[in-house]
Amino acid sequence: RDADPRKQSALFCSKAVLGLLVPLLGPLSSFGKQPNVLLIMADDVGLEPIGCYGGESFDTPQVDALARKGMRFEHCYSMPVCHPSRLALMTGRYPFRLKTGWGGFPKEEEKRSIGRVMQKAGYATAVAGKWQMTLLKKDPGQPGRVGFDEWLLFGWHEGARFHDPFLYRRDKPPRTEKGSYGPDLYADFLSAFMENAHKRGKPFFAYFPMALAHDVTDDLKWQVPYVPGKDRWMDYGEMIASMDSTIGKLVATLDRLGIRKETVVIFTGDNGTASRSKLRHLGKKGAKYEYEKVVVARKGERVPGGKGSLRDTGTRVPLIVNWLGTVKEGTVNQDLVDFSDWLPTLAELAGTKLASDRPLDGQSFAKSFLGLKGPRRTYAFSESRGGKAFIRDQRWKLYANGKMFDLKNDPTEKKALPENLGSKEAQSAKTRLARSLSDLNYR
Repeated sequence: RDADPRKQSALFCSKAVLGLLVPLLGPLSSFGKQPNVLLIMADDVGLEPIGCYGGESFDTPQVDALARKGMRFEHCYSMPVCHPSRLALMTGRYPFRLKTGWGGFPKEEEKRSIGRVMQKAGYATAVAGKWQMTLLKKDPGQPGRVGFDEWLLFGWHEGARFHDPFLYRRDKPPRTEKGSYGPDLYADFLSAFMENAHKRGKPFFAYFPMALAHDVTDDLKWQVPYVPGKDRWMDYGEMIASMDSTIGKLVATLDRLGIRKETVVIFTGDNGTASRSKLRHLGKKGAKYEYEKVVVARKGERVPGGKGSLRDTGTRVPLIVNWLGTVKEGTVNQDLVDFSDWLPTLAELAGTKLASDRPLDGQSFAKSFLGLKGPRRTYAFSESRGGKAFIRDQRWKLYANGKMFDLKNDPTEKKALPENLGSKEAQSAKTRLARSLSDLNYR
């Protein structure tokens, strides 16, 4: 109300500047300041290898520390193999809706993917490791179109991923990194990205789909190098140890930068543990390999790897959320999560709204790890080839073919329940799950 024109002009300028700054700052998360997000997804790592989930065969101190100072979820479900899990993560939709071939990604989903969502919310974005959304030699710019500012990715079916890896970067031709170990390069790349974003004052989304602990590829015209000083490739246990130490390097970067409390660190796996892993190439001609059978001790039992199976050994994966000072330390969560939930969860953390004209299968589980009231999943879904799929809750599991299991009393699914279920509890669960499966319009 001051009549002094100079003061009125100053006030107008201040408001104008503020009006310009607000959109530049981006939306604020409903949980306060937008947190940084480091999403780590191991390859071919189910529950069994991880110490905090009862794994006894390997030491995983870095992952266990994330759980000890964060929250461990008991019921996270992926697809049984890698590419469908990545489709669900990137889009928030179940793979059967996307109508794409193995290793592909629908063009119409590129502008709506998880990277684009985080970019639009004001985040710096980067991805390193395993892509498998296209053959990069045919489409090297795809990571940029789906929302990543920077990337360092090995060429799927195009070169090595571990020793002497063949890598793609933004605005640089791909090349073989002689004398280098891929996981070290991926961790160094993301560490540099996080530090640069922090110096610029931007929140970051660092996505790390790891190469570990998937064994070496076997479809190249030349053989990838052996472990230096050894006559074989890494065995599964060595890859788990490398996975764990690599994660430790990224967490150490956050500590060094002093931004642990500003960063949500999430660890998961893309499917169950591998059933076997290649150790050696036995001849110069043909695909002759020596394999090890992967069997992991967990809670006093010997558990064979179940990758590719719709049972728990193929689809039940670790999920740990670590956010110092925000997520309650040492907690265990029984809420359901499936792989369509990543996109809406990160969108909620970023404080951005998703387009209402695009229905998602996923729903945010952010309130689960923040201990807030809100809707929770009533079922998790997973699918495989040939029309095979399941829908389940924490106890009951219904397959698309009508078979049902009580996982409380039969966790390894040795015998399906009879058609005449008998108990009212089982019948009620089957009716509820069948209705949810029907609502999905699964083919």
